[in-house]
Amino acid sequence: MLINSTYISLDGVVEDPHLWPVLEGRPGDARAEQIQTDLLLACDAVLMGRHTYEGFAPVWQARSGDPASERINTMPKYVASTTLKDPEWANTIVIAGDVAGEVARLKAELGDIVQYGIGPVTTLLLQHGLVDEFRLWVHPLFVGSGGAVAVPATQLVLTDTLALDSGIVILTYRTA
Repeated sequence: MLINSTYISLDGVVEDPHLWPVLEGRPGDARAEQIQTDLLLACDAVLMGRHTYEGFAPVWQARSGDPASERINTMPKYVASTTLKDPEWANTIVIAGDVAGEVARLKAELGDIVQYGIGPVTTLLLQHGLVDEFRLWVHPLFVGSGGAVAVPATQLVLTDTLALDSGIVILTYRTA
C-alpha cells in the first residue's frame, strides 16, 4: 500500500509547511506526533520527490533519540529525481528512470510505503494507479502564498466539522 501523508493549508498550499506562520496561542495536541510516528513505524519505506527530500534530509538527520527520528533515519528512503545524484541521507536511493515501474515493484516487494508531499511525483503515481490512500492534514490557516489565491496569513479556529456521505468534509472555522 502506498499512503500519501501531506500537510495542506486552507488555501491549498502544501509547500514548505515548516515555513508556515506559527499560530500563536493555538493548543497543541500530542496525538499528532504519535500519529506520524505510528505511520512511520508501520511503513517499510519512505518515498519523496527531490523538493521534499531537500526539506526533510537536513531536519531529520539532525534529530535522534525519539522513535520517529530513529525510524526515518534508518529505514529505506527512495527519492524520485533526475537531478539528485549523491544523496547524503543514510539509506537513500535515487529513482531516476522509470519511477512508476520502480514504485510498483517496491510496493510488491516491500509492503507499505509512505509518501510525503504532493507534487509531480504524486501526479505520476496517480496516473499509474499507485496511490492507495491520502492522509491530508488540513491546517486551519491561510498561508498566503503558493496557493491558488494570494491572501494574507490568517489564523482560524475550528468550530464545527461535518462529514457528508459523498466524502466531502465541511470544516467550519472562525477567524481568531
